Amino acid sequence: MSAETLARWQFGVTTVYHFLFVPITLALSFLVAILQTIWVRTGQERFLKLTKFYGKLFLINFAMGVVTGIVQEFQFGMNWSEYSRFVGDIFGAPLALEALLAFFLESTFLGLWIFGWDRLNKKVHLATIWLAAIGTNISAIFILAANAWMQNPVGFRFNPETNRAELTNFADVMLNPVFLATFPHQITASWLVAGALMAGIAVWHLHRISRQTGARSNADLTGEHATNEKAFRFAAVLGAVSLLAGGVGVIASGDFQAKVMYEAQPMKMAAAEASFDDDADFSILTIGDLNQEEVFSIKIPGLLGFMATGEWGKPVPGINTLQEQYSVELRQQLESEYGPHVAAAIPDDYSPNLPISYWTYRIMMTLGFIAMAVAAVILFALRKGRLPVNRLWTPLMVVFPLMPLFGNSFGWIFTEMGRQPWLVFGVMPTAAGVSPGVSPGMVLFSLILFTLVYGILAVIEVGLLLLYIKKGLPEVEEPKVVTDDDEPLSFAY
Repeated sequence: MSAETLARWQFGVTTVYHFLFVPITLALSFLVAILQTIWVRTGQERFLKLTKFYGKLFLINFAMGVVTGIVQEFQFGMNWSEYSRFVGDIFGAPLALEALLAFFLESTFLGLWIFGWDRLNKKVHLATIWLAAIGTNISAIFILAANAWMQNPVGFRFNPETNRAELTNFADVMLNPVFLATFPHQITASWLVAGALMAGIAVWHLHRISRQTGARSNADLTGEHATNEKAFRFAAVLGAVSLLAGGVGVIASGDFQAKVMYEAQPMKMAAAEASFDDDADFSILTIGDLNQEEVFSIKIPGLLGFMATGEWGKPVPGINTLQEQYSVELRQQLESEYGPHVAAAIPDDYSPNLPISYWTYRIMMTLGFIAMAVAAVILFALRKGRLPVNRLWTPLMVVFPLMPLFGNSFGWIFTEMGRQPWLVFGVMPTAAGVSPGVSPGMVLFSLILFTLVYGILAVIEVGLLLLYIKKGLPEVEEPKVVTDDDEPLSFAY
């Protein structure tokens, strides 16, 4: 394999792994803040237990996300130095703001939340988790803005003297139409993931209580079982409702994102449909052969035109049409504007990997819809105080949180793979961005090393999560009430 192919594999492996933690962090932070807010308002111990229970899971996930996220930025300089040199003035700006503003905000207040339970006033301590949650989502703003610029480069000019792209309008970068579509889609998708995690764990514990006691409803429970049932029932409902609300947001924002994607990257839209010729029909399932001929298909007439343009039945350009267009117009633009280094890497084929684009797009949607259906089933099963008694609930609740989590991952695989063969769409081919001094052996060594390390981290992460999930709600003591006469928060060295 070439250094470029291995570098892409390495970035793909580390990015997909890191992205498993991102959506959980974005939404679970707010769900924990909501639970703590209810505890502060009501004083009921069960909400304090839920806060600390899900808060611990959130912290495990957050720590692993930080560790794996650091690796991402090192790769820009190590494996993709030509990319960093070419677009560093633009791409580096939102990344720098993410580190200096968002990350310090979330990490500082998360530290205060962890160590401030008996040192801060209840309301001040509550404010720290809300600020940490806000910080995580501000972080997403800058990261998604940087990625959106790679999908739809705006607010820059090429300087032929330095052979670099230079930022001309930061507002254009932050108000990129692709970013304005991607941000709400990702945030609402994160609520699917965190809601499924919260609900899945809660329902598993409710089923466990049912099996231990033989109860079929909460009316049959007493003592500690009744207390835990009330807590987990609330968490199950909160998680399921959050998932369904996030699902509605994903559908609405996804429709907007599809139209923006068609305007900015029509080839990605065509690849998502594996459509070689102009077509207006949306493929639910299509099986073809190597000669681009359909063997079997199930389609919804006219839907693709509506998804792309808002007009039902309007034909959308296919891969062959766009390939011909790019071969003339885009090639001339690249050769005349962006210098010999970029021109030398211009590809002959402008379409991404079609099987990956087609199937990841459908797997993303399918897993999301199934997760929404399971959330509705959970709410129905828990109505009128009932408990989940069927033995199928245990395997279902093990798989349930993975559905939107993997749906998120497949969505990002589609987003990034569908951009190929471009690092920056229409500006910089992927082949032009790889580090010239890095050999295939070097990249292969680091790829193997990262894969092994990440495998070990995965075992640790899953082990810790399962350990604390199985323990259930923790024993808690009412935190000390801090008054103005108490000593202020201090740290001893």
